[in-house]
Parts: sequence; C-alpha cells; structure tokens
Amino acid sequence: MTDAMRAETVRITGHGGDEVEAYLATPLDPAPRGGVVVIHHMPGYDEATKEIVRRFAVHGYHAICPNLYWREAPGADPDDAAATARAQGGVPDERLVGDVEGAANHLKGLEGANGKIGVIGYCSGGRQTFLTACSIRIDAAVDCYGAFVVNDPPPQMAGMKPLLGLAPQLSCPLLGLFGAEDKFPSPEEVATLSAELDRLGKPHEFHTYDGAGHAFFAVDRPSYRPEASVDGWRRVFDFFGKHLV
Repeated sequence: MTDAMRAETVRITGHGGDEVEAYLATPLDPAPRGGVVVIHHMPGYDEATKEIVRRFAVHGYHAICPNLYWREAPGADPDDAAATARAQGGVPDERLVGDVEGAANHLKGLEGANGKIGVIGYCSGGRQTFLTACSIRIDAAVDCYGAFVVNDPPPQMAGMKPLLGLAPQLSCPLLGLFGAEDKFPSPEEVATLSAELDRLGKPHEFHTYDGAGHAFFAVDRPSYRPEASVDGWRRVFDFFGKHLV
C-alpha cells in the first residue's frame, strides 16, 4: 500500500456524451490496479466524498467520483447544487447509469488499470449502486444503506422507483452495509432484498450494525458510529481486495 497519490478535478464523458465534472485520485506507483467509482450521497459532491475518493487511492485503487449534479448547478457549492437537483426531481436513473459508466470507462483508460471496476455508494448512492450493478457489467458493488430499492419512496421523492425487479440482472457480487436503527432502508427491507437475492442465486453479503442508523460512515455528522464505520471499512477493503485484483 502506498500513500503517494495525485488528486484532481477532471472532466469525463458521461451520459449522452455530456462533459461532466469528476474528482479523481490515483496512486503514483505504476502497479496494475483496479478502479472504484464512488457515487456521492444526496448532499452532493462534497468535501467528505472527496476524502473517500482519496482513501481508496491510499489503499491502492484508482478512484473517481462523478459530480451527479453538474448539469443542474455547475460550479455551485454542494448544498446549493443538491437543492437545485432535488427541486428538479433528482437525478434520472438512466442518466445516473450513463455517468457512472463514463466514470468506469475513464478509470479503465488510465495507465496501470487492470480493467476491473467496483462501485460504492452511500445513502441515495447506495440505491444507485444497486441500479448500476443491475444495469451494466461491473466486478463488485457496495451498497451503504441505500433506500428505496425495495419500498416506494415518500411522495416528495416520487421520481425514484423501487429496483427490486432488476435483481435478476445483478451483474456482480454485492456487499451491503446497513444500520439496525435505520428507517430508510429498514431492516425489513434489507431482509426482503437478501431473500430475493438468495432466491435468484445472486452472490451477496449483508451486514447490519446494532446501534447504528442511517449515515453511520459520515464522520462529520451526529449519525457517525465509529465501531460500525471501522468494521464497515474493513469489510469494504476485504471485498474489493477479493474482486478487483
């Protein structure tokens, strides 16, 4: 593992050939390595998300996070961009998949890329990770407390649709990390998803943490739970270490 890296804002080709802003971090040593696409949470393409991208680079991966709100609010502060995107109904699923696929293709084109791609997302990004893994071929996916995969969203989020019907198309192993005190998704929703994946014979590994609710990875929020976060990160790196080498 090396901690020497380059981190920068780049432009990638996203859905429909659009130019999209993204944050890229790459280790400086030339060893072959897999890539990780980070899907940001609903608050947006923020400082905490960029820190996650750099963390993957420290652990030896090429990593990138596309700014999903770039079209709605180019150059805006994360809070303003997120508010603008929500006011317009959120990120359309088809566009999300195109942007993540563009980010994955960017990683595959980097020097030293081994061609393997993992995707990880938090909150809304967890749902979008599942959507991505059911829509394009990737090598590993990590859903961190993604809601509305099973149940309908509340009326103010009517643009989102449940994704359980896509489960037969899941293209890769799935790691799910959830909080026992979360309501979105609830433990019952997690159990329903796990049972469906079992029925379909889809490889998955789910862990639910007692004493943790939503956003337990978020070190800058009251929801942060150190014990769950530390164990979750260990499982993430073990999982990607198994599937992206």
